[in-house]
Amino acid sequence: MPDRLCLLCVHAHPDDEASKGAPTVARYHAEGVRTVLVCCTGGEEGDILNPAMDTPEVKADIGRIRMAELKAATDIIGYDETVLLGYRDSGMPDSEANTRPDSFAQAPLDEAVGRLVAVIRREHPQVIITYGDNQSEYPHPDHLRVHEISVLAFDAAGDPDRFPDAGPPYAPAKLYYSVWSGERFRQIHAKFEELGLKSPFDDKWLARMTRTEPFTTSIDVAGFTDVRGEALKAHATQVDPTSPFWFGLPPEVLRDIHPADEFRLAQSHVGPVDVTEDDLFAGVRPS
Repeated sequence: MPDRLCLLCVHAHPDDEASKGAPTVARYHAEGVRTVLVCCTGGEEGDILNPAMDTPEVKADIGRIRMAELKAATDIIGYDETVLLGYRDSGMPDSEANTRPDSFAQAPLDEAVGRLVAVIRREHPQVIITYGDNQSEYPHPDHLRVHEISVLAFDAAGDPDRFPDAGPPYAPAKLYYSVWSGERFRQIHAKFEELGLKSPFDDKWLARMTRTEPFTTSIDVAGFTDVRGEALKAHATQVDPTSPFWFGLPPEVLRDIHPADEFRLAQSHVGPVDVTEDDLFAGVRPS
């Protein structure tokens, strides 16, 4: 049994760590779990979505600014360490940025897997969270590649014959996929209507909300839900603080709406994956 619990999350761009599972990371960090973020790209291709930040000066220095925003957001969430995998943002599908040799999408697969394996072997996480195998709603090249390298690295990290220069072999116990919660957004939309406010969700969003992704694990994040919004606001170029999509409901209302994050257990070395859990570290905690 481990003396120290460690949670490692693999994300594509700065701001993904804020929008996906931030309350869960904050909760485990508060409990004393070591929390590590792997951010695969610098987010250089992300649009500036906050009009107040859409200036020539910001555009000229976007790489440094995105890194400063990432530092601010991870401090809010409670990540103990952030590891940059070192690739450039590949941009949206079929964009010119996809073809850049320094982009994540163009990186040799073994090279990218090896970099992640080195992090896993150094940090010894029992639990890894990554993106799922069905990304049809948002098939961003970098998100697809995050899934690909995470699955391969989870298997390779414990194999002494793979990546011998990446450190002594270490096998993480569990691999989870983040799950997009249709139920949470259904409840948010209903609350807008209940309060007589205009919902920011269009017909496309309303149709998406009818679908529910399967999950195995629900984490109670009551008391930590504000972290998501605060971390998103730290990404000032990416998030408009006046956006009704993220901030249209008062914080005191939003924090009580579906205070849970969902995940799907994809691989486990400590038991079956067909489970119902309320703890990512079920089966690996010291007794």
